[in-house]
Amino acid sequence: MDVFVSQYEWIRRTRETLFRYCETLAYEDYVRELETFGGDSIRNLHAHVADCYQTWLGNRALGHKLPEIKPQTINCVQDMRQIFAKTDDLVLEFLQEYKGNWERSIQITRNGECWKITALWLFTHTATHEFHHKGQIVKIGRQLGYIPPDTDLIEEFIPN
Repeated sequence: MDVFVSQYEWIRRTRETLFRYCETLAYEDYVRELETFGGDSIRNLHAHVADCYQTWLGNRALGHKLPEIKPQTINCVQDMRQIFAKTDDLVLEFLQEYKGNWERSIQITRNGECWKITALWLFTHTATHEFHHKGQIVKIGRQLGYIPPDTDLIEEFIPN
């Protein structure tokens, strides 16, 4: 068993719960930018998460030249699902490339500075980044009057 592939599968499961929740939101609320969240919307945060995976894992670690994901080009949750399907492929490519070599040093340039980071750091950063923004997405939905489902892993173990 590949632990990181299995871990990413758990991440995808919680994301699916979030997608199903987002599909219950009115479009106007999905794209509503709230000042209390720095002008971000649920859609914008979702796009930001996908772009983080793409930037850190795709462009920086794998050397791809992927364009920035622009939220205004995403018209519905189904569009976001398609973006994350590509993201999933990218993450699995990254996991395959660095399998068994998680401490391998990767040199990147960010804001004009050179950093040496590991593949493990990159995977951990992108996964925890997604969960941080998942919490914000749920909070925005709550502020807009929606009742979110439990998007934590614990739901996977509660008997029906």
